[in-house]
Amino acid sequence: MRPALLVLLLALAGCEIPGLGPDPRALQREAEAKAIGGACRHALRGLEDCFTLNPKAAKAQVFAGWKEMDQYMRENKLEGTPSVLTQLDKPAEAPAKAARRPARDEAIDDSRERDTRSGRS
Repeated sequence: MRPALLVLLLALAGCEIPGLGPDPRALQREAEAKAIGGACRHALRGLEDCFTLNPKAAKAQVFAGWKEMDQYMRENKLEGTPSVLTQLDKPAEAPAKAARRPARDEAIDDSRERDTRSGRS
């Protein structure tokens, strides 16, 4: 009986039983957080800024990625690339509205010119 149990135990030891390993989604989130940290370091962002911009990412993994990229950049004497964050500004909408008004005013001026040419006042 013992030899059969030993054979069964050795056979199961080589198998990967579903559900007993780490969750692939958790591994993916950790890898993504690490990549975010590396990207932040390459973009010359501080850790605090990185944490603020990515609140859902695991801070420990973000730090690990940032630290890894920092070490890599120092070893290879690489300069970072400053990032440019784009924001939608509300003042940008005001010139767009102002641009519409002169077009309407021009249409009124054009109609007045037509009226003066045709003899209407």
